[in-house]
Amino acid sequence: PKMPGQDTAARAYSCCFSQGEKLSHALRISAYVFSTGLLMFTALANSVSWFMQSITLGNFWQTAWLEFYDYMEGDEWSIFLVGAALVPALAFWGFNGILLVADITGKPTFITRYRIQLGKNDPVDKKKLWKAIYTALGNQLFVSFPMLVPMFYIMQWWDNTFSKELPTFQWFLVELSIFTVVEEILFYYTHRLAHHPVLYKHIHKKHHEWTAPIGVVSIYAHPIEHIVSNTLPVMTGPMIMGSHIVSVSAWFSLALVTTSISHCGYHLPLLPSPEFHDFHHLKFNQCYGVLGVLDFLHGTDRMFRQTKAFERHKVLLGLTPLSESIPEPPKKEE
Repeated sequence: PKMPGQDTAARAYSCCFSQGEKLSHALRISAYVFSTGLLMFTALANSVSWFMQSITLGNFWQTAWLEFYDYMEGDEWSIFLVGAALVPALAFWGFNGILLVADITGKPTFITRYRIQLGKNDPVDKKKLWKAIYTALGNQLFVSFPMLVPMFYIMQWWDNTFSKELPTFQWFLVELSIFTVVEEILFYYTHRLAHHPVLYKHIHKKHHEWTAPIGVVSIYAHPIEHIVSNTLPVMTGPMIMGSHIVSVSAWFSLALVTTSISHCGYHLPLLPSPEFHDFHHLKFNQCYGVLGVLDFLHGTDRMFRQTKAFERHKVLLGLTPLSESIPEPPKKEE
């Protein structure tokens, strides 16, 4: 005869065994996916690196760098200003110049049809726009530029920034990964701190005057915020790594263009999705980071994940605007 509770114990054992099997199966699948992904990423990175280094470019960049170095007569301060200030500024204003034409004139329609917040900035308020442009220029000239002075001496101390030998493309990819992680951590927490009621009222509120942002608004901020949240997160990675000035210049330019994309208000084909940060400007208390990793871990993207904006948060590979293919649900009649 069965002992009392024997069936219950058997069922419990069977349930535990089943759960253990499921966990083991899930772990095996995860390990397989992770290892396959890692192998594919490594193969792709190596292929791209080999292609960039050996076929397409050869010694082009190395030769160009040496010619530029000789032209500047090895003056490290001048080289640093060109690489860390002039080139990124040209990238920022060149990209935003195109966007400003669309914001002001509503043309070309190839750009404006991809507007995220339909009916906003159509056309942009010129008074607000000029205020944003003046503030952005002021932040670049009177905040970012002075911050380059201590950075220059830190980079000189590393004794690698102005080397005549450029870093390999593989090493630049490693640095880029580290820069991105450092920026994500520093920007997320400083940005979230700026939303504290006291700091928000006196500092961060300025940036949020634009609930439907445009590209130039990416550096439209209070000077303190521009130092702590905009500039330091981008500068810290290269200072930690003692990066070459060419890497610094590429990273600064990339950071300025990508933050312009995230603020531009247009979800354009083949460019990174700006839906994440656009939603932050719309709702204020969601989506504080750049990549969204820390938002996911801290749960500060829960509302975003329940919206159509989250469904549209991907690279647009076609020509049909995502606002048309994934429209907002019709508003309920009162």
